[in-house]
Amino acid sequence: MAHPQLSIVIPAYNESARIEHALDRVLSCVAEQGWDAELLVVDDGSTDDTAAIVQRWMTKYPRLHLVENPGNRGKGYSVRNGLLQAAGDIVMFTDADLSAPMEEAERLIAALNDGADVAIGSRWMDRTRQTIHQPLYRQFFGRCFNWVTRTVMGLPFKDTQCGFKAFKRSAAQVIFRLQTIERWGFDPEILFIARKLKYVIREVPVTWGHDERSRMSYLRDGIKMLEDMARIRGNFMAGRYDKAIAAMKDTSSMVTPQVEKVVKVSSVEAR
Repeated sequence: MAHPQLSIVIPAYNESARIEHALDRVLSCVAEQGWDAELLVVDDGSTDDTAAIVQRWMTKYPRLHLVENPGNRGKGYSVRNGLLQAAGDIVMFTDADLSAPMEEAERLIAALNDGADVAIGSRWMDRTRQTIHQPLYRQFFGRCFNWVTRTVMGLPFKDTQCGFKAFKRSAAQVIFRLQTIERWGFDPEILFIARKLKYVIREVPVTWGHDERSRMSYLRDGIKMLEDMARIRGNFMAGRYDKAIAAMKDTSSMVTPQVEKVVKVSSVEAR
């Protein structure tokens, strides 16, 4: 079987209540749109039936694969592990709650086909596309965090945290090998790295609906994300990204070989 044109990665931790709905919607969308696509679910050390549910669905869908992390490592680690294992010419990730409907991937793909290397979904470029709004306190903390990322890290985007991003595979193979943040704060880092490498990044407004079951705590996780941004800035000031980029030299040799099928794979660590 030839490698797919599109790889869709879903990071999942204890998602037994939502994963079947996500699988049904994504796989149905792939069939309806006629996409040549594979779907990888990255299980981040779940203690519930998430992995078993995915394995059951794999018996019916040969292009559905399970990637298992070595324990609970975080969303950033899960996204990196999945995207580095993905075989598609375009690779993307989406959250298990599908707050951005899978059909919106067409907008990201169009941006990549139009010359972008990275396409990021945005909840704030066109607020009329929000179907279910966040509570006011979440909007406030989200806007504050975005202001900090724009100010401290020089990221000019309206929304860095939307869990709906796509990459040309060649760009993803470089960006995610340089990633160091493994939990919630990974989004600003991958965008920071992409800009440093002068990749073309396109921010795309997408339809989006808030899910009340979100596990993110803006107080606890927000503080950790601020610490992550300080770490990213420290890495930059110390020249660690420059050294890692120089060590990679010919990046074409770093691209993970495209495979016909992923049944179960081990973790891929960043350099």
